[in-house]
Amino acid sequence: MINTDIYNYVNILDKAADAANLRNQLITNNIANASTPNYKRKDINFESILQAELSGEKTLQQAVKNANYDLSILDPQVYTDNSSLSYRLDGNNVDIATEEAYLAENTLRYDTLVDLMNQEYSRYDTVLRNN
Repeated sequence: MINTDIYNYVNILDKAADAANLRNQLITNNIANASTPNYKRKDINFESILQAELSGEKTLQQAVKNANYDLSILDPQVYTDNSSLSYRLDGNNVDIATEEAYLAENTLRYDTLVDLMNQEYSRYDTVLRNN
C-alpha cells in the first residue's frame, strides 16, 4: 500500500462536482414543477458544509487532508427553500427566471470543477511521463 495524499484535492473536487450535479437535477426539477400547485423549490446545502469542514486549520493543505479522512461528511443536504413562502395563489414558490439564473451559475460551477479535476490529472500525467 502506498501512503500518499496525492488525491486529496481531487477527492474534494469530486464531492463538489457531485453536489453541483445534484443541484442541477434539483433546479431542473424546480423548473419542471413551476406550474405545479403547492410545489416548493428545493436546493442543496453544500458550500457551507465544505466551508465549515475546511475552516479551522492553518493551511488549506492540512484542511483538505483532514476532510479526506471521512468524505461522507461532505455529502450535500437537500432542503425545501422557503417552504412557507408562495409567490402565487396556488402555493408554488418557484420563479422560472431565478431558477434559470441558478441553472446557468451552477452549470458554470460544474464545468469549472471538472476542468480543475482534469488539470490535476494532467499534472499527475506530466509528472509520471517525466520520470
